[in-house]
Amino acid sequence: MNRGLKMRDRKLLGGLVGGGLGSFIGPVHRMAGILDGQADFVAGALSSNPEKSKRSGKKIYFDPARVYSNYRDMAEKEASLPAGKRIDFVSITTPNVYHFDIAKTFLEAGFHVICDKPMTCTLAEARKLRKIVAQTGKVFALTYTYTGYPMVKQARFMVSSGMLGTINKVVVEYPQGWLSRFLEDTAETWRTQVWRLNPELSGAFCTVGDIGTHAENLARYITGFKIKELCADLSSFIPGNVLDEEGSVLLHYIGGAEGLLHISQVSTGEENGLNIKIYGTRMGLYWNQDSANYLAAKMPNGQSVTYSKGAPFLCDESKQASRLPLGHPEGVIEAFANIYREAYKAIRAAMRGESHEGYDFPTVDDGVIGMAFIESVLVSAASQHKWTLMKR
Repeated sequence: MNRGLKMRDRKLLGGLVGGGLGSFIGPVHRMAGILDGQADFVAGALSSNPEKSKRSGKKIYFDPARVYSNYRDMAEKEASLPAGKRIDFVSITTPNVYHFDIAKTFLEAGFHVICDKPMTCTLAEARKLRKIVAQTGKVFALTYTYTGYPMVKQARFMVSSGMLGTINKVVVEYPQGWLSRFLEDTAETWRTQVWRLNPELSGAFCTVGDIGTHAENLARYITGFKIKELCADLSSFIPGNVLDEEGSVLLHYIGGAEGLLHISQVSTGEENGLNIKIYGTRMGLYWNQDSANYLAAKMPNGQSVTYSKGAPFLCDESKQASRLPLGHPEGVIEAFANIYREAYKAIRAAMRGESHEGYDFPTVDDGVIGMAFIESVLVSAASQHKWTLMKR
C-alpha cells in the first residue's frame, strides 16, 4: 500500500496547545475538528501550568503519555514518534501573545497548523510567520469562523456574480456586551478575570483584535475589497483599562467603495450581533449572525427576498457548507467545522505530495492582512490626522 493511500485510509491526528479546563475556544476547536469524522485529537499541552494540563488531558481522555507540560516538549516528542502515530497537525488555542512562537515551533518541527485569530501580536511577527509557512511548505489555517457559514458563502457568490451591480457601501457591525459588567468595577476585578485586557497576553489591543479582525475579514471575504485607507476612533470606558473596548472605523476601499466598521464589547445587553450590509446599485444584502441561516436581498423597488440555508437553488459552495436539509438550523460549531474540513482537505493533499493551495479556508495571508488592519487602526486612532493608509 502506498503512502498516499494510507493517508486517505485513516483519520488525521491532531494536537492541542491551550484549550484546557476553563477555556472557551479550546472546546470549540475540539468539537469542530471532530464533527465530520475526519480527525481525532490525541495529544496536547493544554495549559502553561503542567498540573492543569494533566487534569485537562484526563478530563478529555487523552493518553497521559501524550499530555505535555509545555508546547516545546510536545513538538519535540511528537516529531520523534512514527508516522501514523504522531500528530499530523496542531491547533493553537492560547492567548494572542503565544501564537507566533507556538506556530513557528510546530511548523519547523514538520507539523501543519490551525491557529485561532488574531494570528500574532504584531504585523512584524505576522510577516515572519508567512515566510516560515512558505519555507516549510506546511498548511496553515486561521479560524476566522464566520467565513464558514453557508449564507456567507452565498453572499460571496452573489457579489462575485455581479448580482448587486456596483457596490458603493459596506457596513459591518460587531456589538457584544460581555465586558459591560466591568463598567462600574472600581475594584478592577477585570484585571484577573479577563486576559484580553492584559497587554502582556493580548498585545497592544483588545476588541479590535478580538472581534474587529472578524468584522474586517467577513467584509473582505464576501466582497473581495481591500482597504486603501481608514479613519479610526477607539474608546475605553472600564476604569483603569488601557486597551480598546470599542471603536468605529471609516473605510475607503481600493476601487472606490466606502465602508463603516463598528465594534464593541461594552454594548450593554448585546450578545454576539455580528452583521453586515452590502449596498449595490441593483441590490442590497443583509446577513446577521444571530439569524445565520438566512440572507436578505433587498431591491430598489422595495421588494425583499429571503434566502434560506439548504435551499436547492443556492450556489454549490453554500450547499456544500450545509450539513442538514432546508429548515434545520446550523450554527457556529458547523461554521467552525467547515474551516477545519477544508483545512483537512489541504493537509491530505500535502501528505500526498500535491498542491494544497486553493481550498476555502483563511490562510496565513489573511492573518497578515488582519494584523495590518489592527496596526493601521491603532495608528489612526492615535493620530491627529486620522486618515491612515492601510499597512501592507
